[in-house]
Order: sequence, then structure tokens, then C-alpha cells
Amino acid sequence: VQLVESGGGLVQPGGSLRLSCAPSGFTLDYYAIGWFRQAPGKEREGISCINFDGSRAYYADSLTGRFTISRDNAKNTVYLQMDNLKSEDTAVYYCARARRGFIGADISNYDYWGQGTQVTVSS
Repeated sequence: VQLVESGGGLVQPGGSLRLSCAPSGFTLDYYAIGWFRQAPGKEREGISCINFDGSRAYYADSLTGRFTISRDNAKNTVYLQMDNLKSEDTAVYYCARARRGFIGADISNYDYWGQGTQVTVSS
């Protein structure tokens, strides 16, 4: 069981990126999936989570509406659309599978993680 993130890269302030998270070894249908990020010298923080069918989502207050989480269970993929990126969004972004029934930012309730994808926002 593993998760694979993609879509990171270098972008200028104000730009956009879309991250993807695809699992290997299981199907997403029954699980909430969360996105986390970790900047250098900082703790990993939960930024967004979407429930198993996409009907509910959680966002960290710090995002101020700039990010949108979505999922396509037919493609077995979860996305994180990031708009109006700022330098403080620079971090390694991870997706993770939530334990059944959980939706939120508590890291202890996630059991499988991807290796992360680097997002750098710089001019």
C-alpha cells in the first residue's frame, strides 16, 4: 500500500499548480484523503482533507480559500488545486490515507503516506 504524489515544481508568486495523489495497492473509494505540507524547519501541517465520496472537505484556515481539494474515484485520484501561490506555500506536500471514518488534520489518524512532492514558490 502506498500513495504517489505528483505535480509539484517551481512557480512564481501568484501562479497555480495542481497536485495529484494516486494510490497503489488499494482503491480510494472507501477512504478520506488528506493533504499535508512541511516547510523547512517546521512541523508537518494538515491543510486539506476530502471524504470518501467528495461530499465533505476540510481546509486549514491559513489557506484563505486559495486551495481546492477534489477527487475522481473513477480515476482513483485526489487533486489539490493551488491558486494565488505565495512564497510561504513553499514546502514538501504529502498526501495520506485517513483511517476509516476520519476527516480532518490530525496526523495520528492517517495510516499511509506518500513520499512527497516539492512545491517552490519564488520569482
